Amino acid sequence: MNQPADSLAQQKRVGRTRVQAEHLRIRHAEPSDYEGVSATMATPKAYAGTLQLPMPSMELRRERMAKPDPNGVFLIAEVRDPEVHGSTFEIVGSLGLDAFKSLRRRHALALGMAVRDDWQGRGIGTALMTAAIDRADNWMNVLRIELTVYADNEAACALYRRFGFEIEGRHRAYALRDGVYIDAHAMARLHPHQPMLPAPLKEDSP
Repeated sequence: MNQPADSLAQQKRVGRTRVQAEHLRIRHAEPSDYEGVSATMATPKAYAGTLQLPMPSMELRRERMAKPDPNGVFLIAEVRDPEVHGSTFEIVGSLGLDAFKSLRRRHALALGMAVRDDWQGRGIGTALMTAAIDRADNWMNVLRIELTVYADNEAACALYRRFGFEIEGRHRAYALRDGVYIDAHAMARLHPHQPMLPAPLKEDSP
């Protein structure tokens, strides 16, 4: 059924129209991206859904991004406005895969993601997760990806489940958010098809 034009316009205003692939790109973060990442983390839903504080320091973000972890991954989601000719890409989300320092946990990564408020629900998280899972599964020799997500963040939980994450436990009163203690789920995903060893070498015939 076709929706009225005013309904479509309202849907776009509230950020529910999915962005088309040609107007979205995922890339690795650069130190110069700190302003865009800080702007994303400064939006209320973004910091409420993470462990960040309101009014994040741009300078601290700049210092952190200037020294990236060589064993981790930091991806950026950028979009451009299809209705503005010649518009440039702007940062609207990010995803990090952080390596653990312990040698016994080198097979695992910790995932954290944030999407700018006005772009939530438009496919940005799905695009970031798709790129991150491909990197981890096919290029990084990773067996396990784990994360924590607030138990009342149903949209995020559903997204993670679509990518094979399962709830392993519940953290009671995990974090303080706007004056209230919030529970969080511990979720994880194991590589569904672990890399195969190459076929044995055939001995040369005498």
